[in-house]
Order: sequence, then C-alpha cells, then structure tokens
Amino acid sequence: MTHPFYLFAKITPKPEHLQDVRQSILSILAQTRAEPGCLKFDLLEGREEACFYLSEEWENDAALAAHYASDYIAPIFAKYENWLAKPVEIHKMTALG
Repeated sequence: MTHPFYLFAKITPKPEHLQDVRQSILSILAQTRAEPGCLKFDLLEGREEACFYLSEEWENDAALAAHYASDYIAPIFAKYENWLAKPVEIHKMTALG
C-alpha cells in the first residue's frame, strides 16, 4: 500500500522571466488541483528572494507521474529551460506523525 507524500519545489527564475514563471504556475493551479491523486497544490512566493515554492501533496508516485505527463505541463517544462536561473529543487517527504 502506498501512502500520500509531500513535495516541495523551489523554482528560481531569471529576473527577466519572474512574471512569466509566476503566470505559468498560476495558470495551472486549478487544473492541477482537480487531478486525481492531487491532495494539495499551493504556490508561494519568496519574500526575501525572487523565487517560487510549490507545496504539494500527492496520493502516490503514480499520481505525480500522471501530473508530469499531462499535456498542459510539458509546454511549461520546456519554457523553464530558458526561463530558470537554475534547475528546480525538488524535495519529496513523508510525514512522520
């Protein structure tokens, strides 16, 4: 049996693409939240650094894999190749208590 897990992603855009990245993520919030297996998908913006954080909770790895394979995600990942200052930092975690 698989258990839900949390994912935190730090997205650091190049300064000239800050607004592009913000809008790209905002544009997928509702669609992602409606996906089977998505329990939480929240966007936060850094207060001291020009970056974004995704706080996510997924039912299982298969649900996350299906999200990554969604037609609306691929174009955003392609744009990130030019928009980001560094690769997305992804941390998967399991709750202990």
